[in-house]
Amino acid sequence: MFEKLRIREHMEVTDANGQHIGTVDDVKDDQIKLTRTDSSDGAHHYLAMDAVDKIDDNRVYLKQGARIPMGAGAN
Repeated sequence: MFEKLRIREHMEVTDANGQHIGTVDDVKDDQIKLTRTDSSDGAHHYLAMDAVDKIDDNRVYLKQGARIPMGAGAN
């Protein structure tokens, strides 16, 4: 299990395979807010905290099969 407090602004978010999904803009409650600059539609997107598998170095890895919002970096 990871510590939610380790997730910081500007950390890269990737899927389970290491493909870039976005960049952390903020952490609020149990959600990670992604920056708009990484989205294909220019909007903020949110990921559920329970979608996070691990945190390694300056990167957040999502669990295999985690729901990635439409418009986020990998879409």
